[in-house]
Amino acid sequence: MGLPVITPFTRRAGRELLFCLAGLPLTLISPPVLVVTTAALIGRGDPSPAEMAVAAAAVGLLLVLLVSTAAARRLGSARRSLATRLLGVRVGAPPPARPGPLDGGGWRVVVYLLARLPVGLLQLYAVFLWIAGLVNLSYPLLWGGFRNHPPEVRLSPLPFFTPFGAFHVATFPGTFAAAAAGAAMLLVAPWAVRAVTSADAWLIRALLGPGRLAQRVHDLERSRALAVDDSAALLRRLERDLHDGAQMRLATLAMNLGMAREKLGASGEVPDATAARELVDAALRGAKDALGELRGLVRGIHPPVLDNGLADALATLTADSAIPVELTVSILVRPTPAIETIAYFCATELLANAAKHSNADTIGVRAARQRDVLVLSVADDGSGGADPARGSGLSGLAQRVAVVDGRLTIASPPGGPTKVTVELPTRA
Repeated sequence: MGLPVITPFTRRAGRELLFCLAGLPLTLISPPVLVVTTAALIGRGDPSPAEMAVAAAAVGLLLVLLVSTAAARRLGSARRSLATRLLGVRVGAPPPARPGPLDGGGWRVVVYLLARLPVGLLQLYAVFLWIAGLVNLSYPLLWGGFRNHPPEVRLSPLPFFTPFGAFHVATFPGTFAAAAAGAAMLLVAPWAVRAVTSADAWLIRALLGPGRLAQRVHDLERSRALAVDDSAALLRRLERDLHDGAQMRLATLAMNLGMAREKLGASGEVPDATAARELVDAALRGAKDALGELRGLVRGIHPPVLDNGLADALATLTADSAIPVELTVSILVRPTPAIETIAYFCATELLANAAKHSNADTIGVRAARQRDVLVLSVADDGSGGADPARGSGLSGLAQRVAVVDGRLTIASPPGGPTKVTVELPTRA
């Protein structure tokens, strides 16, 4: 994030504040708030138990209407879209809606509204820190601009608010105490906003996305389709590379050797030794080039550097990076060769993306085995904004990972930092 002093002025802090402000209206339509508000309106004062019961019934009917008309789903979709655009949090859509009031996806939105009530209250507090901090910071200017009065005129003190209560300023030097309190609040506010937005993002992932069973079935179906497509694409690529590369070079090699044989003559005499030698040299160069291309194809299928394990392969890979890389590897038991190959190619693509797009100063690569899962993470301190839809290779990585029932997670808000985590089963 950078130094704490510049935290309030970063792009990321601004987007998190916008997400926090956009979530405040949801606090007002939370079921408990609706019940209390409706009961207060009925009683025009302290609501009685009977009024509370009537309010609860009215709110329940409203929630059923909200779910049955698919309005709840639209609300959930808007919330997921906002989290993606402002926080970089990507959450899949729930399964299609069922007709009637038993729509699970709609009711999960209602549960989200209920569960986020404490988060909404904390968001209100975080916004208070921002607003009160800005107002307090401006008190010396406000005093000089609006408190110009004769010495004999006595004006009432100015109040300023802090997390510890309200205080009053009666003199110009006292405004600097208010400004200091405001500066401290502005330094704390972004971290408070980040905490509550992280909690809200966790609720969005848990309640507004697909359920575990539906997501699992969808992932398995998608993995099966991707495995078939990936195998077909690999065969097409090998056929194209062999046809356009090694096969053409070998064909040229055969032609050069045939022409050299003609130059040598049938009787053993060499009428044009210079031309024959040039043809043989060209055939030799073609053979070396074809051998190099075949070696490249073999490396693309299984890099030889992986023969000594993923740790050595990553060390070799990061040593050639244009950006300084901090590598941490903790793999006591090697995964299967297929998993090591996928992890290596993921690290290769992510390092290339960071060097090309991130404008980062440092990159951190970590690989660790956690029970039956290999976790590879690549993080940089660059400009962020990584999006699979922009053709940066991330969508291809997601497909490669999904083939073995793995998962790729991207956290890259605009302004950075970026962290891509790849989780792979240790056995394919």
